[in-house]
Amino acid sequence: MSRVAPRKDIQEAGLGPLFAKGKEIMGFETMDGLIMAHQPEMLKASTSMIISVLQKGTVDPGLKRLMGYICSTASGCTYCSAHTNYTARFYDVDEQKMKEVWDYESSRLFADAEKAAIHLAKQSSSFPNETTDEDFERLRLHFSEEEIVELVFTISAYAFLNRFNSTMQTSLEDAPKVAFEKMKKK
Repeated sequence: MSRVAPRKDIQEAGLGPLFAKGKEIMGFETMDGLIMAHQPEMLKASTSMIISVLQKGTVDPGLKRLMGYICSTASGCTYCSAHTNYTARFYDVDEQKMKEVWDYESSRLFADAEKAAIHLAKQSSSFPNETTDEDFERLRLHFSEEEIVELVFTISAYAFLNRFNSTMQTSLEDAPKVAFEKMKKK
């Protein structure tokens, strides 16, 4: 059970359209959104940032989910780990890739560009941050400066979500929970 109860009066609070859009994307109302709804302006701003980072840009959205999965599992956020696993299927991320993502360096499923981006996610999710200049040299072989900034924004967005949801102990919704358990069993 979440440490803060989800807000129940989203329609009365004028948040109906925002949650309708979220439901259109995810297929359900997200528990973290319902908790964030206690601060409507912060919810709107963070939603805008998350959509801008994860839904827009030129970096493949499936790669962003793989990076998010690395960031989320490294930080111990089950909620976000399950969500990234669940949403990866919307972006045609092969299920086997999700299973092998921690073995990205040796797996033949990952292209060199994916390996470089996932490595950045892993290194930057360590405490303290283990990102090196060599990591950026590796990225530059595959990504433009603009795309590298987009990759770091992706990592940063997940860091925000990981910290929020692990601190709140946000309860996991059924759909991502079932998909996550299924993926872990295989």
